[in-house]
Amino acid sequence: MGVPVLAAPGADVVAEIDARLAAGEQLKVTYLNAHASNLAASDKEFLALLQRFTVLNDGFGVDIAARLLNGVAFPENLNGTDFTLRLLRTTSRHFRIFLLGAKPGVAEDAASVIEALLPQHMVVGSRDGYFVAAGVDDVVKEIKASGADLLLVAMGNPAQEFWIDEHLEATGCRMAMAVGALFDFLAARVPRAPLAVRQMRMEWAFRLALEPGRLWRRYLIGNPLFLARVAREMPKRRAHADAARELRRES
Repeated sequence: MGVPVLAAPGADVVAEIDARLAAGEQLKVTYLNAHASNLAASDKEFLALLQRFTVLNDGFGVDIAARLLNGVAFPENLNGTDFTLRLLRTTSRHFRIFLLGAKPGVAEDAASVIEALLPQHMVVGSRDGYFVAAGVDDVVKEIKASGADLLLVAMGNPAQEFWIDEHLEATGCRMAMAVGALFDFLAARVPRAPLAVRQMRMEWAFRLALEPGRLWRRYLIGNPLFLARVAREMPKRRAHADAARELRRES
């Protein structure tokens, strides 16, 4: 629905990222779920920005949309929390990582977990996301001075994507990933849903039960809104398909 999403199994995505970095590209990576899709639909600047990112599919909502609009589901659910760690586990590269975002103390604790879980990489710095606009230059200089080549940014949609798009080049990093609540999960500030709940694709309901005051609008209003947008798009897709079939018959 206006956002290009890479449709590939996770192993192929890791291989593509490795190959593109080896070719000298600078990559901006983020994840599209129903909430981010709704934001893009209401914010044309965010929609345009996502064209400059490698966008991965995250969640049951976009899988439903793919089935209904394109007739085929995504090969794999590349949930942002799980796939970011999977990328770090299976990449052929040895990253120097800087963590940016979340509340004070969270990025530091998440960095310690990454160092323990993934010793093939080096965490070279961390900083919370609570700095004023006037301090952005100092943050960018700190990241550049660290020598990081991978920047993980956890500021929530769409702030994290806007920050990456505006500042990645100045940081000197080869790749930045918008990772949402990853630091909170790694630092055990927010519990993950049990594996069985995640396998049922119901992690959103678990998070809603944990933080109803913060998340009720995103899920109880946002999810139906997303599905309504998909429903409105379906007749357009059928019309395009019918027109394509007619052209093929005429040729």
